[in-house]
Amino acid sequence: MKHNNFKETNHPWLALMVGNSHLHWALFVNNTIDTAWDTEHLSASEIAHLAQTNTLPLSSSSSCPMFLSPRIPITLALASVVPSQTYIWQTYPNIRVITLNQIPITGIYPSLGIDRALAVVGAGRNYGFPVLVIDAGTALTFTGADANQNLVGGAILPGLGLQFTSLGQKTGQLPLLKVGEIQELPPRFALDTKSAIESGVIYTLLAGIKDFIAHWLLLFTDSQIAITGGDGEFLVIYLKQHYSEIGERIILDQNLIFWGMREIIMINQD
Repeated sequence: MKHNNFKETNHPWLALMVGNSHLHWALFVNNTIDTAWDTEHLSASEIAHLAQTNTLPLSSSSSCPMFLSPRIPITLALASVVPSQTYIWQTYPNIRVITLNQIPITGIYPSLGIDRALAVVGAGRNYGFPVLVIDAGTALTFTGADANQNLVGGAILPGLGLQFTSLGQKTGQLPLLKVGEIQELPPRFALDTKSAIESGVIYTLLAGIKDFIAHWLLLFTDSQIAITGGDGEFLVIYLKQHYSEIGERIILDQNLIFWGMREIIMINQD
């Protein structure tokens, strides 16, 4: 396995966050995100093909460059919450695997997800500490750090999509709903099954987020609140509608994990 030391940070490099359901990519040029996109998980043979052809996997909506210049030794910074994907990606040339022991936050426990740790680093360095990060992905997570960059702790619960999937797959007659199909908030007391599921899941989730934020602000009055993840924009819109005072404080940034990866790369330039 080859490693690049990132000494010349003006060279383009790739960041890859392996999430539970997707691969999240960012191409950095001059340590700024040039393009970011998502793809499905890849097989070992697909990864080998990318390495041999010096290409990038594209999402259907992405306009990022398909080919990497063979004259530039592109380096891949990898963080992953899926061990099987971590293993097969380590065959990729010029890879740098980011682990918890590189995270500049004190008080980290061994099983903390690297995605949560990186998001806190990215949010804290971009917007300031103390900070509470809400990651609205497959799981909905809360992770907070204080002004001294010490981990305060957090919580994990099923995200929107996972709650819909659970009801659709584990019950006999309830339909399987998808977050992307929701056009507007349903009435709180719904008169059809689809709306009743949407009401139960969404309003309960919004109330839970509001409660966690309110409690955090009792501890850290001047804290930053940042949200990221695939359902982040959806949740911020409705938080602003129903809990405007809290909703207006939330910073929406889908690149928090990538900013955290950049921080690790810049710290380890030796």
